[in-house]
Amino acid sequence: MRLTVIVPVYNEARTLRQVIDRLRELPLELEIICVDDGSTDGTRELLQLEIEPLVARVVYQRANAGKGSAIRAAIPYATGAAVVIQDADLELDPGEFLRLLRKLESSPGCVVYGSRFRRGRGEASWAPWCANRVLTLLTNLLFGCRLTDMATAYKMFPGGVLPCLGLKCRGFEFEPEVTARLLVRRVPIVEVPIAYMPRGRKEGKKIRWHDALVYVVWLVRCRLGG
Repeated sequence: MRLTVIVPVYNEARTLRQVIDRLRELPLELEIICVDDGSTDGTRELLQLEIEPLVARVVYQRANAGKGSAIRAAIPYATGAAVVIQDADLELDPGEFLRLLRKLESSPGCVVYGSRFRRGRGEASWAPWCANRVLTLLTNLLFGCRLTDMATAYKMFPGGVLPCLGLKCRGFEFEPEVTARLLVRRVPIVEVPIAYMPRGRKEGKKIRWHDALVYVVWLVRCRLGG
């Protein structure tokens, strides 16, 4: 199965090449699409000089518009039988794609999420873990599901699903919006546990506490049909 990997990138010059190398080491047929979201730390130059020959496509956005915008920019170019998101950091191991892909192949019509917390809190610090628990609980209450990690970066979709969702997100609200729109359309989401090595602000972590409030707004908005 050909797997499209969408890699949204914003100021990840320190880790991007390692991520691409790990992806290319996988025993899978990959179509890697990188989207530079207006980086200013040398990431764009790294993409131009080193990464472009190693991947299927690089999309350059003129200015920083957000993770959701970067993912949406890549969707029209995705041709794989399945599509997955890979952040350009080292929090999650691309080797987990093998597990997600097996689950996708054995669960026709489903979307597969790699849950960081299906086995407990793991390495996550208390504040982010608690925020995730509250947001996941709200998702479950609003949409009648039983997820353990709504905000995971590892979401694997059958090809053709993402273009049909009508996504409007620009920033980190990609996570609640894509989850909500799948659930509104009654697309089943199944989870598999994955390893997680969280990073902090010093390592380039970009999501902030106020993004949790944005998540709530988008969950309610989608539940109400917005």
